[in-house]
Amino acid sequence: MKNYIIIFLLSISCFAQRETIGSIKSITTSPFELNYILSIPDNVKPNKSLIVFLHGSGEKGNDLEKIKSHGPLKYLKTNKIDSFILAPQCPENKHWNSEELYILINKIIAENEIDSNRIYLTGLSMGAWGAWNLAYSYPELFAALVPIAGYVDRIPFVEGCKIAAIPTRIYHGLLDNIVDIQYSIEIYKKLKKCNKDIKLQIFDDAFHDSWTRVYDNSIIYNWMLSQNRIP
Repeated sequence: MKNYIIIFLLSISCFAQRETIGSIKSITTSPFELNYILSIPDNVKPNKSLIVFLHGSGEKGNDLEKIKSHGPLKYLKTNKIDSFILAPQCPENKHWNSEELYILINKIIAENEIDSNRIYLTGLSMGAWGAWNLAYSYPELFAALVPIAGYVDRIPFVEGCKIAAIPTRIYHGLLDNIVDIQYSIEIYKKLKKCNKDIKLQIFDDAFHDSWTRVYDNSIIYNWMLSQNRIP
């Protein structure tokens, strides 16, 4: 089946960095459309890194401003990150689809001369679930993985060591009453057997929102940007 791509781009100024917003429509196994924000660093040069951020269920829809309420785009309101940041928006009636995200990421890589060895994946809640699935679907793509407060599907548990080469930082709140912390604990135990660079941090006083303290701090961005995938 032929693929048809329709792309819409609009450049705007935002925060300390520039932004591009766009939309990708494609027919793979089924038609899809994803709107997204692409934050562009001040110093654009070849081989820049890319952070892919997947939001939670509360930011679904067709209002891209919602994506800025948490995560890297919120951080950019008062700070800078020396990296491209891709933040797609999941449609209201869907969940994250790994194949669709893969197509979008490759489009962004091709258009912006991004270093294919410095692509980082992170997400919160539903976005962490999407990040786990995307990492297991395309483990060769990512140099770091940061899932926060996420449900973990059966496939990651079964395929465990498939992402053994991806440095991983897992975060969860001990008091989370939305997504059981045991998902993060059990996948950590599974990966700890084969992944030499994996850590789980549990916040004893955090409920479901264990992501604000992670994303509002430069530490996680500095760590991601220091990672390089070994081809």
